[in-house]
Amino acid sequence: MCRTGNVSRCIAEPHRKNLFLQSLSAEEHEILDVSEDDSGEVMSSSQRQVQDKDRIESLETDVTFWTDFSKVQYHPRSLYELHSSWMDIQKFDDYGIAKDVLSGGLQLEEMNERLRFFIEESAEVLENIEDEYTNTPVLLYAVRAPGAYTYATNRKSSIARSLHDAVSFSRLSSFCKLMIPVGLPSLRSTQVCGWLYKPFHSSAVYAASIHSISIPFRMEMPGPAANSTCTSGAMDVGEIVHTLAGQSRQNMVTVLDVAMPPPSLTGDHRATVSQVNDSVRVAYQTAPAKPMFSRLSVALCPLPIPLPFPSIFGSNVGRHGELVFDSAQGARSRGSLEIESVPMAARLRSSTAIMPFVEKRLGDLRKHGIARGAPGAELLRTWGFGRDEVEDMGEHLSKLLMAFDPHSHATSDSD
Repeated sequence: MCRTGNVSRCIAEPHRKNLFLQSLSAEEHEILDVSEDDSGEVMSSSQRQVQDKDRIESLETDVTFWTDFSKVQYHPRSLYELHSSWMDIQKFDDYGIAKDVLSGGLQLEEMNERLRFFIEESAEVLENIEDEYTNTPVLLYAVRAPGAYTYATNRKSSIARSLHDAVSFSRLSSFCKLMIPVGLPSLRSTQVCGWLYKPFHSSAVYAASIHSISIPFRMEMPGPAANSTCTSGAMDVGEIVHTLAGQSRQNMVTVLDVAMPPPSLTGDHRATVSQVNDSVRVAYQTAPAKPMFSRLSVALCPLPIPLPFPSIFGSNVGRHGELVFDSAQGARSRGSLEIESVPMAARLRSSTAIMPFVEKRLGDLRKHGIARGAPGAELLRTWGFGRDEVEDMGEHLSKLLMAFDPHSHATSDSD
């Protein structure tokens, strides 16, 4: 059967490799394995340092995609292509777009077969995981780009973004045991605002934070008589959920605090596990407000700073993450050429400090989606939500707020 008509073609040129990836390719072909120049003389350490400096500068300015600095060989089943999707990730700041992409054809079924490596903005994947693994606690990191906190250019975009945040938060939080919003809006007024909106830089902070807070899950559970000098406080996800949310799932939205690096506890010397335990215990005992429950995990494994790590540290951070207060002020930011590793301090808090985050989403949903003549009601209908479903989402957010009500006896702060 022959058809006539117009045909549209989408052609994309392959992205040119930056200097960092070019050097990795050269190393793989053993071009850089011999550190000699054309005259046959061995390259000095300073010459190699200059090469590394050029590679790092290329990352600071040229990174567009996560593959621009990734050398990892990924298992083919851990990656999935969204068919017929010609857009960047920012376009998925619309609940309806993400939902439409995943609801077409067999994509959702294929994704569920990929060992659950990812969660898209749509709630269906997370819902399927909850249905399939009922007794498995789900901890969800709600990661958002720092640029998402900027003001929209027009009222229509502002309403769509507000409803997207409210609907995504309500739907996703109903399918997990503990939800951890991850973002950098509080850094807007600090000295790091120069790189705040660069995904390459901010994602490094996100990844380091999630890596640190998940260390207790990767610790080996000790026996009754075990006494490790390297780790302390191994926990699984279920214990984290029980400590922060409780059996009745109160305060299920958690605050993530990170110090990168934190102040030194022992001067120039690396602190031991017992020293960290003692310092934190004393800090809680002398604090004006004490949490009802707390659990502490410690591991003697500072965060390594590999070559492609962005230069986000101040001039007062030393080679091993120590804070040097006599350093010259105004110096350029430091990265992997100057710093080998940094200690990390990360904390999950079940606290009323998260209330403004939830209140804003509830208020936006009521204002733009539930109120009489709401300007976003039609948009919600295009996303597939009737008025009853929208009201159910509002009720769910209201229940989350009730758990944080300081006058309610059901609430509790814990770390």
